[in-house]
Amino acid sequence: NLSSYSGPANTPNELAQAAVKVSLSLALRASNDLAKLRSQSKREKGALDDCVQQMGDSVDELSKTLSELKHLHRGTFQWQMNNAETWVSAALTNEETCLDGFKEVGGKVRSDVNHKITNIARVTSNALYLINRLDQARGKKAP
Repeated sequence: NLSSYSGPANTPNELAQAAVKVSLSLALRASNDLAKLRSQSKREKGALDDCVQQMGDSVDELSKTLSELKHLHRGTFQWQMNNAETWVSAALTNEETCLDGFKEVGGKVRSDVNHKITNIARVTSNALYLINRLDQARGKKAP
């Protein structure tokens, strides 16, 4: 959750960046943790492999989002907001797809993955909300 973020978060942009940073950090950690898990079955191994790939994609999308939010400009603001919203939405979709892959898998691995990814998805959803608010609030004036 956002309480783990210790940087400045006073403006709408700083709040959005904070949420993306926390989501990025969690996705990176989950990707590394999931890659170390040992699977009990082919189905579980397939779900884990897919999830590691999806978390890697989320890390890429969240990294691009953070870079975009750090370099907002008046002339390209709307285009940058569209990019950020698209990338965070894609990251959220990857996280949900990872969870879907474990619907047919039981046991401790599923429970661990479900806990980690649900938490990441919650923070990513918050990031999307804050980016949407930034877009609405700042879209009429210079960032």
